[in-house]
Amino acid sequence: MSREDLRKRTAIRVQAIVHRDGRVLMAKHREGKRNYWCLPGGALEEGETPEEGALRELLEEACVEGRIIRQTGCALDVHGRNDTYTYLVDIGDQEPSLGHDPEVVADDILLVDMQWPALREIPEWDRTFLWRAGLLSILDFFEEVAGWGGEVSYPGSSG
Repeated sequence: MSREDLRKRTAIRVQAIVHRDGRVLMAKHREGKRNYWCLPGGALEEGETPEEGALRELLEEACVEGRIIRQTGCALDVHGRNDTYTYLVDIGDQEPSLGHDPEVVADDILLVDMQWPALREIPEWDRTFLWRAGLLSILDFFEEVAGWGGEVSYPGSSG
């Protein structure tokens, strides 16, 4: 399946929030010259529950098995369809490594890296999707963000 085919899919998306020591497990994707970070996840397959799909995607992309702790988010896409279900997942002391997207053809690889960035290391654009996924429902991240202060900031603005 090509990247264009993936974009056109109407399937529900499922994803996993895995965190450790103030960092969150993120998958780096590349589309042409554009790179972006997102949570390990993908399309829900026929016959799966969202929980099963999130754990399968985590295994495929990060090569670790997990245990669902709780749901952190459910959101619609910009067109008002295609729910995205997000789950807080425990992987114990397993060390993730870069897996693969089995739906993507070999010459059109999308998944290129797997890392544990801190919030300050994640581009603002990518960080906005973490808020949507419910990252602030995790106490460690809520407390970090609560300490950021009340100043107004906006990318590209001078004040």
